[in-house]
Amino acid sequence: MGDYKLNLRKILFNIAGSAVLSFGLFNIHSMSGVTEGGFLGMTLLLRYWLNVSPAVSGFVMNAFGYILGIIVLGKSFIAYSVIAGIGFSVFYAMFEGIGPLFPWIAQMPFLAAILGAVFVGVGTGLCVSADGAPCGDDALAMSISKIFKLDIRWAYLLFDVIVLALSLSYLDVKRILMSLLTVFLSGQIIGFIQKLTAKK
Repeated sequence: MGDYKLNLRKILFNIAGSAVLSFGLFNIHSMSGVTEGGFLGMTLLLRYWLNVSPAVSGFVMNAFGYILGIIVLGKSFIAYSVIAGIGFSVFYAMFEGIGPLFPWIAQMPFLAAILGAVFVGVGTGLCVSADGAPCGDDALAMSISKIFKLDIRWAYLLFDVIVLALSLSYLDVKRILMSLLTVFLSGQIIGFIQKLTAKK
């Protein structure tokens, strides 16, 4: 309980991860219509339904996930997650200000699914490997898993499927299938990055 020191390497990993993630979400996912599940996908839904910037909605939803995480998870996890979450909002707002770099990606959903998975997987993977989470749905999934003794994969998958189903309100079936592809691939990349950076 008293051992509560933040590690500079982990702080830098969380900042770098949130930058990679927000770059991919803005320049790939939001431009192509290939969405993500979880809070990431929800930010795109709110952007479409209510024209709310993911920089704002992402921060609010992350805060909810972190508040629950404070109750259920360790202090260091929450501290690193807050760093990553704030980093995500700041970097996303910055990329919005710069404007889209790949507007043509909208015409190439399969490529967008692959590239999007790489950015999300690497970005989230860097954060998770440093005991943090760029989005509150990671804290939410871990909290739900611990509270209800549910395998965390099912906690993630359930929310992803719900968000992707709601996304049918503005995306066609082909793009939803591409979204399922990117969700699956990003999960695999997150696991690979976590193992790659894990200390023995």
